[in-house]
Amino acid sequence: MPTNEQRRQAAKRKLERQLERRAERARKRRTLTVALSGISAVLLIGVVVAIVLATRGGSGASDTAAGGPDTATSGAPVPSTDAAAPSTAAPAPLPAARTQALPATVTCAYPATKDQPAAKANTAPSAADVTTKGTVAVTMDTSAGAIPLTLDRAESPCTVNSFLSLAKQNYFDATPCHRLTTQGIKVLQCGDPTGKGTGGPGYSFANEFPTDTYPEGDAALQTPATYPRGTIAMANAGAGTNGSQFFLVYDDSPLPPQYTVFGTIGEAGLKVLDAIAAGGTADGSGDGAPATPVTVTSVTAAA
Repeated sequence: MPTNEQRRQAAKRKLERQLERRAERARKRRTLTVALSGISAVLLIGVVVAIVLATRGGSGASDTAAGGPDTATSGAPVPSTDAAAPSTAAPAPLPAARTQALPATVTCAYPATKDQPAAKANTAPSAADVTTKGTVAVTMDTSAGAIPLTLDRAESPCTVNSFLSLAKQNYFDATPCHRLTTQGIKVLQCGDPTGKGTGGPGYSFANEFPTDTYPEGDAALQTPATYPRGTIAMANAGAGTNGSQFFLVYDDSPLPPQYTVFGTIGEAGLKVLDAIAAGGTADGSGDGAPATPVTVTSVTAAA
């Protein structure tokens, strides 16, 4: 009969093999959403999450949802194998809001992603004197129904500025929502005109709320937090790689606080998302294209 030590070693080797296979799959995915797929494993084994992310050119989400980056390459979280037993600890809540308000205007930066041209023609938004005041009502019409959004300039002004600029240029029109996750994280990811999870607007920008509310290097940035139902956030492939891909959270989802939150989803929109999620994925897995294709027909901001 194997000893306790032999059982622990066997379990550790099995976990390492699983993590190697997961990391290899993640390297081949090119979406922010990829970065989120490993989160559920982190919660099960109760270990420290180390996010290994390669640079991508655009925006994205991860195995999270969404989250998914729309850049050229991505990685997946690699949990430590040191833990011997699963943890029952629940993800921490995200900060409810900034503890210190931003100035009335901020200067943003939208550098070109030279290694990844725009997936659809557009002009980068103005970066100077970007307002941090107020919210913006937006309607995202899709083939599955209208999804009302409220974008928050006070929390993530540069992100809202970019999203509205792309919407005004019809960048999102006739583009697919290419990824649905129904396990671990519960998100619908959109914003890539290529539909492959690798496309972006040809520029990138920095993370905002809640990432920028944590001190640099804070361990909390590597620890799953709860992105609540009704959140809209940016997909990415690491800090500073936001572009055009975003994800819509239709149920509470554990993700490290490294995905910029820039608004909320209205109740009518959540019903649309619930119906999409109920249909599952095309391949029957918990992470893939929606079984019923979802196309963004237009994104319109209130006057």
